[in-house]
Amino acid sequence: IHFSRNATVSWPSAFSGRPTSLTLFRRLLHSKSLPLFERVLTVFSNVLTLDISPLMEAEGFKEQGNVYYVKKDYAEAFNFYTKAIDLCPKNASYYGNRAATLMMLSRYREALEDSQQAVRLDDTFMKGHMREGKCHLLLGNAMAATRCFQKVQELEPESSQAQQELKNAESILEFERLAEISFEKRDFRMVVFCMDRALESASACHRFKVLKAECLALLGRYPEAQSVASDILRMDSTNGDALYVRGLCLYYEDCIDKAVQFFVQALRMAPDHEKARLACRNAKALKAKKEEGNKAFKEGSFEEAYDLYSEALTIDPNNIKTNAKLYCNRATVGSKLNKLEQAIEDCTKAIKLDETYIKAYLRRAQCYMDTEQYEEAVRDYEKVYQTEKTKEHKNLLKNAQLELKKSKRKDYYKVLGVDKNATEDEIKKAYRKRALMHHPDRHSGASAEVQKEEEKKFKEVGEAFTVLSDPKKKSRYDSGHDLEDDDMNMDFDANNIFKAFFGGPGGFSFEANSCKADLYLLLIIIC
Repeated sequence: IHFSRNATVSWPSAFSGRPTSLTLFRRLLHSKSLPLFERVLTVFSNVLTLDISPLMEAEGFKEQGNVYYVKKDYAEAFNFYTKAIDLCPKNASYYGNRAATLMMLSRYREALEDSQQAVRLDDTFMKGHMREGKCHLLLGNAMAATRCFQKVQELEPESSQAQQELKNAESILEFERLAEISFEKRDFRMVVFCMDRALESASACHRFKVLKAECLALLGRYPEAQSVASDILRMDSTNGDALYVRGLCLYYEDCIDKAVQFFVQALRMAPDHEKARLACRNAKALKAKKEEGNKAFKEGSFEEAYDLYSEALTIDPNNIKTNAKLYCNRATVGSKLNKLEQAIEDCTKAIKLDETYIKAYLRRAQCYMDTEQYEEAVRDYEKVYQTEKTKEHKNLLKNAQLELKKSKRKDYYKVLGVDKNATEDEIKKAYRKRALMHHPDRHSGASAEVQKEEEKKFKEVGEAFTVLSDPKKKSRYDSGHDLEDDDMNMDFDANNIFKAFFGGPGGFSFEANSCKADLYLLLIIIC
């Protein structure tokens, strides 16, 4: 066989796995090594007996695949590379080309398989190792990616691309480490941050996406968590982790029945999924305990209902929405049991868990009204009315504002010590009692400070009696009107009222009738 010095004949790529040149064999011929020369001749004799038509056809398919790849028609490129592989399944470059195409189609697991097959056929195939590393990185396996990029560096020490990819792999490993520590500390925001950074290089990693979605759910960002989980399920409907996250979102949104369905489905796909099993158990227990509490409340067993709601609150502290409802339910029971301060506290806890929970604001506002904390009640009703501008909420706000206005003036009912529904006789009796208790003559022997205080109270008693004993003034006062602004005559003399009430031209004197006055006052108090 004769070779010219400068001849370079293309070697069929299907034979060796990669296109080579006969220059190598020319060098072998000039090496003066007889055993090696004999081997070269043996190789050539074998090649000359090959039927190269399938090899040439495969090369044609590969070239057509290259054309479509350049045009970014990756589906067609994939088809032609597959045809080439079918004809020559031992050619590393064909698998490498198809792997590159699959990566462009975002089919990274298939691309990984082709890359691995390429380097199995030719361990010196640098591009094959690079693509395998990239696939591992995109799928979140940073350790495997690191080994591949290190192999690339062995084959091509100056590869800047391999150096950069190694840095990316190291970054992912560090973000994984930080995420694991943060999850244990329940710092879910940090976990989401770490996963977002890791996904910049590992965009196809379902594991990172699921962890991010789970933490979004634990942060109460349910729509975002649902979106991430749904994206995974569109690509892999059997992904147990994604099914678990979907169930978790529904569970935390108080859709417990639907949540249980997803947890059960997740356990079918992954029977050892411990988180799904625990969540399913909690969901069922929470639903059962809440329903028991509701039943006890409807039956009027308030103490039992209170205890059942308290037990339900211990099942899962992470279930914000359901726990908010449980706190509000317990507040309702507390108000029935006259535990108003506890009810207010429970409503506050419910609102802290869910700031949009209108029912909790309404319940707390009513408790504030019942405890005469009108400013707080007005604040809650204003919040409710701003959110839901209904006629009912408007009336509740107006009533609270009226009670607040009334609370800032003198409470004549309190001055006389009677209920707001007191009858005319009860008001007269109360005046008689209070007027005698605070009359200045009765305290003439006291210090100047005491005398001044008792005189003030005596005048307030007369003022209260003047308003509450007059049906018109009482009606205006009860409706929250300012009597002075209504041009009603509010001028009065407490002594004149006292004399008119007790009768007699000379009035009533404590100094002249001190013993009689004490006896009279005692009888009034007893009666």
